[in-house]
Amino acid sequence: MYKYETHLHTKPASACSRATVRESLECYKNLGYDGVFITNHFLDGNIGIDKSRPYEEKIEFYFADYEEGLKIGKELGINVFLGAELSYGGTDFLVYGLDKEWFLKNPQIMEMQKSEELTFMRKNGALVIQAHPYRKAEYIDHIRLYPEHIDGVEIINIRRPEFENKMAMIFADQYKLLRTGRRTACRGACVPLRFS
Repeated sequence: MYKYETHLHTKPASACSRATVRESLECYKNLGYDGVFITNHFLDGNIGIDKSRPYEEKIEFYFADYEEGLKIGKELGINVFLGAELSYGGTDFLVYGLDKEWFLKNPQIMEMQKSEELTFMRKNGALVIQAHPYRKAEYIDHIRLYPEHIDGVEIINIRRPEFENKMAMIFADQYKLLRTGRRTACRGACVPLRFS
């Protein structure tokens, strides 16, 4: 059996994270994980760069943590994979399977409605998981569910109340969606902040 972290934010790409790529990878390696998916907040979320910068510059900044992670992962002996966390008013989606070149070639995604963007990404080979779908917080206006535009649901999130996780499980079961989860979070992991 393999153990992977599928929802990891690192500093400086994700503005909410207090842990660097190296600190994160060392932590998960010490916990016995085989690998991690670096899923930093994308350009539509809590990213650690001025959002007025040009698209290509933001993409280079965004992928720098992952690229650093690949090097450190080889050094430490832990697998590092790429993901992204897209956001829409506190509703978050983990996206796997698209690379830096794909994002550079598709700046139009920043102008798409979220359902259109998710559908487009899936048509281009992405796997989309709705993260913590029942999360409640002061900056979230209301809960949004996207069963027709996702492949799965994060049903366990260590930092969320058990009720929210149970509701996510019901959502996944009723729509026959894949289920993912995270039971461990290293010190310095992302904590919710208000989107700017």
